[in-house]
Amino acid sequence: MRDITPSAIRELVADIEMELTRLGQLEDDIARVNRAIDQNPSQADWLYENLALKLHSFYTGCEKVLQLIATELNGGLPAGSDWYKRLLDRMATERGGRPACATGIHRSSFERVARLVTTYPQVWREVAQDYDDFITWLGDLATTQEDG
Repeated sequence: MRDITPSAIRELVADIEMELTRLGQLEDDIARVNRAIDQNPSQADWLYENLALKLHSFYTGCEKVLQLIATELNGGLPAGSDWYKRLLDRMATERGGRPACATGIHRSSFERVARLVTTYPQVWREVAQDYDDFITWLGDLATTQEDG
């Protein structure tokens, strides 16, 4: 993990929390679309497209958080065509004093986005818990650096 100032840590926390707020809103949005599908089966085609867009937003939101962490704490993203898989693998394990911050994503088979339609609430809770734990660690790190 590279050196980072307490101020930069707090900015990272703010960026992560902003993205988590957006991700949290998706739970209600997905539930609303699922209800609409149940109530209007004749409109299911375009409603499923709407769900796909929401799931894409979840995927890219999670990706954005991991990219922020990798950029700010590790100094950059992995290179190469499999950069995203390598990013997930790196974020799922403790590295250089940084705790794992993507365990829920791995347990939930993040690559299987279609399954998220029915399991989104559970996946979201796991993702939120991982990131909340990471935010707590960042806060502790900032405090330790200020006191040290």
